[in-house]
Amino acid sequence: MEIYTLSLIFLSLILPSQACHHIDHQSLLDFKHKITFDPSNLLQSWTPQTDCCKSWNGIACNSAGRVINLTRSGLVSGDDFILDTSMSGTLSPSLSNLTFLQLLDLSNLKDLSGPIPPQFGKLSLLTQLFLDSNKFSGAIPATFRSLLRLQKLYLSNNMFNGEIPSVVLKSFKSLSEIGLSGNQFSGKIPESIGEMISITKLDFHENNLTGVIPDTIGRLKNVKFLDLSENQITGSIPESLGSLSELQLLYLNQNQLSGTIPGSIGGLVSIQFFRLSENKLTGVIPPSIGKLPKIQRLIFENNMLTGRLPATIGHLVTLTDIYFSGNQFTGSVPASFGNLQKLQTLDLSRNKLSGRIPSKRANPVHETTTCVGSRACQANLGLKGASGPIPSQLAKLQNLQTLDLSFNPLNLTTLPNWFSKLKLFRLKMAKTGLQGRLPGFLSSSTTISELDLSSNALTGELPHWIGNMTNLSLLNLSNNRFRNPIPLEFKNLSLLMDLDLHSNNFSGDINTIFKKNVEGPLGHYNSIDVSYNSFLGPIHIGDEPAMDSIVSLVLSHNPIGGIIPETLSNGNGLVKILISNNNFIGKIPKELLNLKNLKEFDVSRNRLIGEIPKHNVSIPASAFLGNPGLCGTPLPPCKQSF
Repeated sequence: MEIYTLSLIFLSLILPSQACHHIDHQSLLDFKHKITFDPSNLLQSWTPQTDCCKSWNGIACNSAGRVINLTRSGLVSGDDFILDTSMSGTLSPSLSNLTFLQLLDLSNLKDLSGPIPPQFGKLSLLTQLFLDSNKFSGAIPATFRSLLRLQKLYLSNNMFNGEIPSVVLKSFKSLSEIGLSGNQFSGKIPESIGEMISITKLDFHENNLTGVIPDTIGRLKNVKFLDLSENQITGSIPESLGSLSELQLLYLNQNQLSGTIPGSIGGLVSIQFFRLSENKLTGVIPPSIGKLPKIQRLIFENNMLTGRLPATIGHLVTLTDIYFSGNQFTGSVPASFGNLQKLQTLDLSRNKLSGRIPSKRANPVHETTTCVGSRACQANLGLKGASGPIPSQLAKLQNLQTLDLSFNPLNLTTLPNWFSKLKLFRLKMAKTGLQGRLPGFLSSSTTISELDLSSNALTGELPHWIGNMTNLSLLNLSNNRFRNPIPLEFKNLSLLMDLDLHSNNFSGDINTIFKKNVEGPLGHYNSIDVSYNSFLGPIHIGDEPAMDSIVSLVLSHNPIGGIIPETLSNGNGLVKILISNNNFIGKIPKELLNLKNLKEFDVSRNRLIGEIPKHNVSIPASAFLGNPGLCGTPLPPCKQSF
């Protein structure tokens, strides 16, 4: 017996593989015939005179000469190359004659179109089907229920529509991965989804799915990746989801989910990425959220969640990002958040977190007190060890890069000095009750790149030490009470790209802003808004590098005088120019009105004269009103030549 077996092995080694089977050969040529455009010649080697098993690129055969793999993807990478190409045409039903086919990959060809032929249901040995990133349309054929060996199915990023067939999902007992995202599938998620017992990755995001998440989804005990986001799913989050102990990623964001977050989420012991944002969820975050030992990102923003932030979140020592903005949370930030040593982002903006502080005195009538007065009041409470709305324990978060508490009624008055211990990249505290001058500890900050203290009651002048904050790329101090000129040290902000100082009482020469330094390709302005101040002109813009790539320039409601310089058009990327309600004189430079990217333009209520230059962009007449000397389209015609 052993000699017989060895003889068979020897014969298999010395005998050549059989030539491509004539049925498979013709089926592939029929497929090629349906291809109308092949710019990279992916099928060039497919000629009638050659052997499809030996000479055709993208084809693999078994020893009997039957095709088992067809791989012609539009995106291929190697050690030193990336091929990104396309192909136009439709799928030939003749591919269904490749009855030994195990792998069919026509992904990323961009322009393949038409439906999937129902005959594909005859490919009973198929284990992997990749048709993603094309322009296929129509429904998933019901014949797919015969693909009992299918393990991976990717139809993402096409134009498929109709309902996801229940009978097909029910038959996918061997399927481990399914990707249907980026299509136009509609209707409910079938209850039979629970029959796909081998599934590890399920991606249905970005479709038009409606109805509720079926309870049967809790049967998918092996699933690690579950994405139902960007649909129109309603109803509540099923309790059964909590039984998915292998789940590592759960995205349910951008749906219309309502109700509360179930306490069963504590069973998601493998979850790392958890996203429920942009829904209509209500109620509190259950304390069981503290039982997620591997969680890295919690994204619950833009819902209607209420109540206090659970202190049990402090148990989640693997957390790197918390996004809870746009809800209705109350109370203060739990001191236990100081345990989150790996935390990089803490975004609690746009909630109702307040400055109410637990009282240290026994008081049967009032259990809390509020400190909204002077800084001395806050400091006194700090000496007593009272925990304010921002607990000092957060100073331990040495990996924190983004702290955003904007638009909460925190009644801070000033930023706590322990903020100086943080190594923040972004600090956003808009409309949190800040008063007085800019906190002095910012003068020694070498890490802050984005600083937003807008919509507070900050006063005084912009300090000279602002020039020390050389890492700033975004500075927003709008809607405060700053006054006086911009200090000369402002020029040191060589990385600054976005500046918003609108609605203050700054004064002096506006050119101080334009003439700041840059650092190579960095620090060139993207946007400037200094409207509603008292800046003076005239504007002198020559070859200032900081202004050469500006996109948005808003100078409205200042007493800036002088002419509008032609050199302002040197920033040929300008999309928005709003300079109304100033004292500009002279003519409108024709170059300015003919910038190729210009979309918004307003010079109303100045002292401009002359004919409005001809322009292609559509600008309403209101953008020129209030200049008695202006005429021409879209205003009335000029009565004299200029």
